Amino acid sequence: MTLISIFALTGAMLLLAITPGPGVFATVARALASGLKHSAFVVLGIVTGDLIFLLFAIYGLATVATNLHGLFVVIKYIGAVYLIYLGVRLWHAKPENIQIQAGTEDLSWKSNFLTGLFITLGNPKVILFYLGFLPTFVDLTSLSSLDVGVIATIVSLVLGLTMLAYAYAASRARTLFQDTSSQRWMNRSAGSAMIATGSVLAAKA
Repeated sequence: MTLISIFALTGAMLLLAITPGPGVFATVARALASGLKHSAFVVLGIVTGDLIFLLFAIYGLATVATNLHGLFVVIKYIGAVYLIYLGVRLWHAKPENIQIQAGTEDLSWKSNFLTGLFITLGNPKVILFYLGFLPTFVDLTSLSSLDVGVIATIVSLVLGLTMLAYAYAASRARTLFQDTSSQRWMNRSAGSAMIATGSVLAAKA
């Protein structure tokens, strides 16, 4: 991977990480209920789930790219359209009802970790992100083990730090994430970024 590819992948991953979704809302909800420490284990579970899907996408797409180039191009177009579709849905999404729940402070780190892991593994949209996302930034037919390690590190750091930032903000400003106008602004900002990302993918596909 070149340095330009690394920076491009990092920036694009950041756009995906800040997009409101089940992981963001689960992290925020746990931070509201139990504080930063408990939500950190939710984040760890989310990152672990993403890495599992990431490896499936990398090695699955590498096979497709090598043997079925035409299908590979179709997959990239589908990924681009899917990103744009999600962006439009975010624009029109109703704010989530995130409430502080009593009695969750005593959940173990294992329970919090499994919550984050199952949220990601139960959300097939995650792997669709990577299916349409990775081919734009890396040549999947020539990835070395080091390249895979670099990509996994980028995903872990960007996703983990972004989720922790959400958790920290929620633990410090509880009313912000329960305010519908703030959530609507967040949805529309992320939706616009998602539409732009999908448009770029379509143009490069």
